[in-house]
Amino acid sequence: MLKHLLLFLLIAAPFALLAQNSVSGTVYDFDNKTFPLQNVKVKNLSNNQLTLTKAAGQFSISARVGDLLEFSMMGYHTDTLYLINLLPKTVYLPGNSTALKEVEVVGVRINPSILGPDPQARAYKRFTPEGLQGKGNNDRAGGLLFNLGYGKYKRQQEKIRQLEERDRYQNEINTIFTEEYVADLVKLKGQDLKDFMSMYRPPEELVKSERPFNYAMYTIKAYHTWLKLPPEQRRNPPMPVLKVN
Repeated sequence: MLKHLLLFLLIAAPFALLAQNSVSGTVYDFDNKTFPLQNVKVKNLSNNQLTLTKAAGQFSISARVGDLLEFSMMGYHTDTLYLINLLPKTVYLPGNSTALKEVEVVGVRINPSILGPDPQARAYKRFTPEGLQGKGNNDRAGGLLFNLGYGKYKRQQEKIRQLEERDRYQNEINTIFTEEYVADLVKLKGQDLKDFMSMYRPPEELVKSERPFNYAMYTIKAYHTWLKLPPEQRRNPPMPVLKVN
């Protein structure tokens, strides 16, 4: 009878393990193997199940043979465990060597030379505003004249910046919005192509406001708008002829 019972247990044990759908275990500190780690994040990367270890470092998570478990915690290296069976596991997490450790300052030695005045430093002189005061209503202090000049300089620099910015956008439009580029998108040619490009050249402000500017989408939308126009409106009006007296 005892032999039959042992034989039954040996046969039933593997099937019981296969039917199991979870795994449990304990997580310890690698350096202090008797110190359990609490709040270690245990994640089954195969089914995205997640749990945290308890105060005694214990965990239990849904898993099957062949799943991959990940153990992570701040201050410790992340580790993984491939399940070849569902027997209880013991995991040791190594500490992160890059984590800051406590530093105790026991003394500081300061070079006395840095506490005194710099022997190479030059003496300075405080200027008073008396020499800049005007004597009458028509007089102006030098500082005020300087500020006015600086304001004019700033305005000039701003105009230069705006002109350079405008040239940059115009060059971009000229480089991209070419006859070859437009003809490949809308299949126009000849005078129709020239009239279309003249009427729907991308405005500088639009190119500037939408960065990066989608020239292809703009061209296709403009083409559909152009097709809705009556034939007589698809051409630019001729330039007026100047009369010479």
